[in-house]
Amino acid sequence: MAMTVNGVTTTNTPGQEQYETFKRNRKTYVQYDYRHPNGELFSCVRPTLEACRAARDEWEKGGCK
Repeated sequence: MAMTVNGVTTTNTPGQEQYETFKRNRKTYVQYDYRHPNGELFSCVRPTLEACRAARDEWEKGGCK
């Protein structure tokens, strides 16, 4: 399944994460979406999947209930 359709995320299921890599200016990045069990969407772009997940974890600690 594509991560987006017409620019809209397909990460709709609570607890679901999706990611894909892309290149820009010869650097590789990861586009990451995560749907929290409460329905909120977290989305980011980082150089690695591990960095995306670390950012998600910080987001969850910062007040996502």
